Amino acid sequence: MSDRTARSAWTGYAWVWLALLLLLGVTTACAYLPLGSANAPIGLAIASIKAALVAVFFMHLGKSSALVRLAAASAAVWLTFLFALTFSDYLSRG
Repeated sequence: MSDRTARSAWTGYAWVWLALLLLLGVTTACAYLPLGSANAPIGLAIASIKAALVAVFFMHLGKSSALVRLAAASAAVWLTFLFALTFSDYLSRG
């Protein structure tokens, strides 16, 4: 691996890390804003973006085989299904 390639990889990791820190700040700011019932969906959307960044860049899913990406996608679909069930239960309560 050449020095230029290694430097480029670390630069990419630094940008992703900064994006994660920015999203952390947005999450913290949203916690203090009076958003009412929109606070939880906004927080989950930001968390999903952060999880996708970690999966693609730090877990190298962008360069993985198709089978590994299929397994990760099926896990994401299953997690979405579980969140939908949880929110339907939460919203149906008085």
